[in-house]
Amino acid sequence: MSQTKTWWKEGIVYQIYPRSFNDTTGNGIGDLRGIIEKLDYIASLGVTIIWLNPVYDSPNDDNGYDIRDYRKIMAEFGTMEDFDELLSGMKERGLRLIMDLVVNHCSDEHKWFKESRSSRDNAYRDYFHWWPAEKGTPPKRWSYFDVEENAWKYDEQTDAYYLHYFAVKQPDLKWENPAVRKEVYDMMHFWFKKGVDGFRMDVIPFISKDTSYPEINATEPHEYIAYYANGPKVHEYLNELNTEVISKYDAFTVGEGPGIAIEQALDFVHEDRKEMDMFFHFDLMSLDRAPGEVFKMREGGYSLVEFKKVFSDWDAAFQKAGWGSLFLANHDFPRSVSRWGNDSPEHWKNSATLLHTFLLTMRGTPYFYQGDEIGMTNVCFTDIEDYRDINTINRYKTVQNRGGDLEAFMQSEQHAARENARTPMQWDASANAGFTSATPWIKVNPDYENGVNVEAQLKSKHSVLSYFKDITALRQAHPALVYGDYECIRPEHERVYCYTRTQEDQRFLILLNFSNEVERFSLPLSISYNRKVKLISNDKILDDKTFKEFLLRPWQAIVYKLEN
Repeated sequence: MSQTKTWWKEGIVYQIYPRSFNDTTGNGIGDLRGIIEKLDYIASLGVTIIWLNPVYDSPNDDNGYDIRDYRKIMAEFGTMEDFDELLSGMKERGLRLIMDLVVNHCSDEHKWFKESRSSRDNAYRDYFHWWPAEKGTPPKRWSYFDVEENAWKYDEQTDAYYLHYFAVKQPDLKWENPAVRKEVYDMMHFWFKKGVDGFRMDVIPFISKDTSYPEINATEPHEYIAYYANGPKVHEYLNELNTEVISKYDAFTVGEGPGIAIEQALDFVHEDRKEMDMFFHFDLMSLDRAPGEVFKMREGGYSLVEFKKVFSDWDAAFQKAGWGSLFLANHDFPRSVSRWGNDSPEHWKNSATLLHTFLLTMRGTPYFYQGDEIGMTNVCFTDIEDYRDINTINRYKTVQNRGGDLEAFMQSEQHAARENARTPMQWDASANAGFTSATPWIKVNPDYENGVNVEAQLKSKHSVLSYFKDITALRQAHPALVYGDYECIRPEHERVYCYTRTQEDQRFLILLNFSNEVERFSLPLSISYNRKVKLISNDKILDDKTFKEFLLRPWQAIVYKLEN
């Protein structure tokens, strides 16, 4: 097993979406000073690393993932002085910072692209992927955010098409040009010298392209994605990035890994390859999606047996080398308690705390998204006018242009949309959940008035927030929950997820009831111990007096230490 101890393996990551975190200027948009104001709160959670979504200068076509200037702070968020103060405040509290690295593409308003599109012989022309119109229509490439799902955009100025895997205002950078790679590395050094601790690398497997732009034998989006993630020089570029930048600092990298199959995992994160430290796979995120669909939810949701298999298979992939990431949600996916739990009033609290228990007792680095600690839920917008996300808006137009079923689309988006995660952080029960004194950039989830807010939960030792603090402390107190071996018990069980974590003489038993009913669960004979000590539970224990049989309340989570 991979036992080399590092701070980022032992870390607990808290992701901040600045636009929705805390507004101090009264313009309805979160800002850097809003994060500074809440640093004591963040530190109190027991997390150790902050992942900050993009704060760079951007026209915001894709909420900051279209970068206009990599060395400038977006005016809506504040100034570089604000950023420096934020970073200093984090360091004072023992918090590390990882930034978003968005270098598969930039904004069409970036200086590089404005120069590139100005003429075919411009010095920046080869910073991007161009297809001259005289060669005819370029071979099909699928786009995530294009209304026509076409990743080539015709540009009249030089009578050519440019490539954009995402929105038309997000042209793909040409990593095949060494000058582009040097620009990226220089920019990363700029931020490291400021004191950041690493990068979350946006769609990083997509950076390598076959510049002969061959026809692709693909009809479904997921087939294109697998192709995008396996470009001819992706490993060469990641190794170079590590050699030229990452290796020179006490830093870590986590890549967003769409299209990376489990069989390829160690090609990216084996220590000997010196590429990335870990990445986010997408097997879980596609578990409850309709077959062949990237965004649409499937009917019937997910099965726990499938869920367990995903985590068990990926744990096995990193058993002897590499390291995994653990996450259930982020800014691109629905709220975890609504997706993987049950957000009804009856089961919401136990669901939220069960999911916290799960992430913090598994092997790998756990990532939490802002609001998870108080159990924030999906907002489920019903009107397209409430959405701000280019993904939902453009896909709505696609369905509309094709005469599709808009009602079915909107029903799916209520559960699938990225906007579910992007509603403002819920600080208290005052107007707009205490996020802003103005009209927020996006509507607030009304459940903040019903106890789903920080202030209310700070007052109760039995709240989701209080439990979150207890379970982060538990993980930090027991290294075996970080590095120990994992074994899934009765993987075929359809309602209870049970596993052990073992390191030398330390052994833990975790029981999670993923159902709305009381469940009786028996351990197999192979699990032997003389005594069990309860470390934490999110509900009163009904019956664990019988030696190897447990009675679990709906969505109950219990962690025991086993003693021989």
